[in-house]
Amino acid sequence: MSRDLILAVGMLGTAAMLWGGVTMIVKHKDRRKGLLMLAVAAVIFGNVLIVGWPA
Repeated sequence: MSRDLILAVGMLGTAAMLWGGVTMIVKHKDRRKGLLMLAVAAVIFGNVLIVGWPA
């Protein structure tokens, strides 16, 4: 797999987890699951930063 493809999929995953986390908190009133999804989004974003950082 190309490095760019991995970074793109990671950012799509981050966006999906952010959207889902906010939706869980606001619409479904499930704060625990929403915060967990936001934490996962932060971890994925951190991984994208580590992989994408110029060496």
